[in-house]
Amino acid sequence: MVYAYLQDVPIGEELYRKIIENLGPEPLAGSLLHLCVRRPDGGLRYIDVWESQEACAKAFAERIHPAVDAAFGGARPPGEPTVTHLDVLDAAGALLAGGTR
Repeated sequence: MVYAYLQDVPIGEELYRKIIENLGPEPLAGSLLHLCVRRPDGGLRYIDVWESQEACAKAFAERIHPAVDAAFGGARPPGEPTVTHLDVLDAAGALLAGGTR
């Protein structure tokens, strides 16, 4: 089942770019869509869609948290930004080609 969420993070574009660089060019397994947009307060909002919640959790454990830790120089603030889980009723489009619906 498709898993999607919004996450507001109190970082700027420069730190975001460091995180992306640390992730490297290899796509995250199970990620269908990642959007990063600016918020009016200066922070960023992520909009993510995954093949499953399990794929998302695995990517965070294996790749995303290490990349974030490295971007923060090993001193990432404790805790996670608030995640708003989205109740997906339907998902369609090129990224879902192949019957993920």
